Amino acid sequence: MLIVILPLPTTFLRSMDTDSLIKRILKSVFFKQAENKAGRYAGNASKLYKLVSDVAGKLKTAGLKGNLAGVQQNVLLLIRMVKAYASGEYRGVQWKSMLSIVAVLIYFVSPIDLIPDFLPIIGISDDVALIVWLIKNLGEEIQKFSVWEKSEKTINIG
Repeated sequence: MLIVILPLPTTFLRSMDTDSLIKRILKSVFFKQAENKAGRYAGNASKLYKLVSDVAGKLKTAGLKGNLAGVQQNVLLLIRMVKAYASGEYRGVQWKSMLSIVAVLIYFVSPIDLIPDFLPIIGISDDVALIVWLIKNLGEEIQKFSVWEKSEKTINIG
């Protein structure tokens, strides 16, 4: 059975120019800081475990339900991917891709970013847009992990 990456909430982001928002995020000092930290995190299993714990904590408080449930499922998939990478179980991802995933997750957990998280409703929009962008750009590698993950969890009894 193949795990399919869940659809992302285009209706949520329809009202904003997402390309413009993504460009602003990627050029922001906040994302540049996340990118700078990503290399140190990706090479350190304990930092990766702490990061995924922080991401899971934010998911609980962010309220990604309804139209954003697909985003939450994709973030959970990214968490599992980073944990498998940190443990050494999965190394089928390019280093550059892992750095991108880690940078996006660092940005995701940061309360102060392009649109600060304390702003009701809109505060999470830049985080969601960045997750959507990441899934779109690394979809093939993420799908490859999903297939690997499913095969690892399958018990062959015949």
